[in-house]
Amino acid sequence: MIENRVLKGVFLVAFGATSYGMLATFVKMAYNEGYTTAEITSSQFILGILGILVINLFQKTRNKNKNKTLKASKKNIFHLMLAGTSLGMTSVFYYLAVKYIPVSIGIVLLMQTVWMGVLLEMILEKKIPSTQKIISVVVVLIGTVLATNLIKNEIPLDWHGIMWGVLAAASFTTTMFTANRVATEISSAQRSLYMLLGGAVIVFSFSIATETAPYNFDIFLKWGIVLALFGTIIPPLLMNAGFPLTGIGLGSIVSALELPVSVTMAYFLLKEEVNMTQWLGIILIILAIVIMNVNFKKRNKQRSF
Repeated sequence: MIENRVLKGVFLVAFGATSYGMLATFVKMAYNEGYTTAEITSSQFILGILGILVINLFQKTRNKNKNKTLKASKKNIFHLMLAGTSLGMTSVFYYLAVKYIPVSIGIVLLMQTVWMGVLLEMILEKKIPSTQKIISVVVVLIGTVLATNLIKNEIPLDWHGIMWGVLAAASFTTTMFTANRVATEISSAQRSLYMLLGGAVIVFSFSIATETAPYNFDIFLKWGIVLALFGTIIPPLLMNAGFPLTGIGLGSIVSALELPVSVTMAYFLLKEEVNMTQWLGIILIILAIVIMNVNFKKRNKQRSF
């Protein structure tokens, strides 16, 4: 029974991570059709909020006579919306990054959340990271140098893309920290809705400030639905449902699927070149995530008995 639950959790997290991995390629394709960052992000969030709202209404109707769903308090809503602002910033920064640099590089920069998370944890908890985490950080940094092809790259990367990519990683690190600590007692659908509403404040503010040309509403039918499904509806719901079944360690390892999926999608659909050195870097980053989340001490104790 336990194995079935874990297997179900692995499937949910894997499918959620795969969906996230596809997202940047779709964004790049929308850019190639002339749509702006403001149009892409706003259409994704509007349709995403509508989709999550429908799911919440469905859950509320289904559980009406069961009293299973705990309703979010005003305090919960405020904290989730505040946490959701970092989600909005992640979308804006990440989409700006892939506008200037290849998707395969953008996703590698986003994965810098591995060492940023360790740094943030050290600052907040005021303690030195374990040797295991330090090794993971070193492996990530080596992997990043290889995956971004910094050594052999003859064409310099646009610094705008690198800047936005690093900012996306920083805001995503904040999102992960807050998402696992704020209002965890209420349903994942409610949490997703209020975090999206908080993110929408950032996205709409960005859209109003940057959109100078007439807004192209075709984006809603052409790319908005796809972006909302793969960016704001499927991944958070599946990951919020899957992580309690897998645990943080196994869930984090499985969610690393986002990296190879993103690079593979860019390779086949966008025809981006990815050489063997870059693949080696990607493997090292995934290895670092595994090292960080495997409990070696527990395994050694089990072997001793």
